[in-house]
Amino acid sequence: MTAEATSRREGPGFWIARLATRIAGGDLDRLVRLPSHAGEDGSAALGPHDVALAGENGGGIIATVGLGGDPGFRDGFGPKGRLFGTLVRVSHSGDVRVIADLAAYEAAVNPAGDIVDSNPFGLLRREERTIVTDAGGNSLLGVTDGGRVSTIAMFPSRLVPFGGDMIPMHAVPTSVVRGPDGAFYVGQLTGFPFPVGGARVYRVERGEEPEVFARGFTNIIDIAFHRGKLYVLEIAHNGLLSPEPFGALVRVNADGSKTVLFDDLLSPGGFAFAGRDTVLVTNCGVCPGGGEVLKLRV
Repeated sequence: MTAEATSRREGPGFWIARLATRIAGGDLDRLVRLPSHAGEDGSAALGPHDVALAGENGGGIIATVGLGGDPGFRDGFGPKGRLFGTLVRVSHSGDVRVIADLAAYEAAVNPAGDIVDSNPFGLLRREERTIVTDAGGNSLLGVTDGGRVSTIAMFPSRLVPFGGDMIPMHAVPTSVVRGPDGAFYVGQLTGFPFPVGGARVYRVERGEEPEVFARGFTNIIDIAFHRGKLYVLEIAHNGLLSPEPFGALVRVNADGSKTVLFDDLLSPGGFAFAGRDTVLVTNCGVCPGGGEVLKLRV
């Protein structure tokens, strides 16, 4: 099926992360500019990854700001570099406050025991607590609004074939949602060599090892449950090493089979349901000046 761009939006609004922008009625309302770093041509940008309404206790929004390295990597970015690798709260007036320094937590605790690398990515709000995936640290973290960080789960590397050998591949968890059963579900991008079909969705219960819930995906960037079914967004349907930058939206059916709903998305970054059969997808988020929001029927 073919995805078409649209500026229409029903309902109160749709939040996207790069500039903490609210889209309502086709208009853009930029609340705050958060830092990002990229190549000289603006490509491969990394910065704000996910947002959620903060709810009570001050309102505003909660956002993850990525890093992609250890805390020392921030030193070269000046004063605003301190926001990289953190979970922040943005007030209605645009003021930014750091809730927790997740890069510092990775350096101090290093839950997965790998090299120190933090890249806070997906988040899920639960009352006065935020659940965060650290894609660099290969961990799932819980953060209270008071800034206390704890490890909920770790995602170990696994061996995969590449070049005639077996090499370790990092998990790289990117997204977290709460399932119909109350458990956490986490999608993984996977690290190099980004094998086609190598990404999984894990089910996580506190105090237990993550278990595989669904497999056979490629480079998962976001997941969601809708009307009891799991939907998975792949940033690269043919793998990140493929020259074709097309992503896909996939539905997992009740019998475990998969239906590819759209496979012509361009490096999609996230999605949200806006009704019974309507989904909004951020498309071409890695394209300098070319990002868009698609309204799709599923």
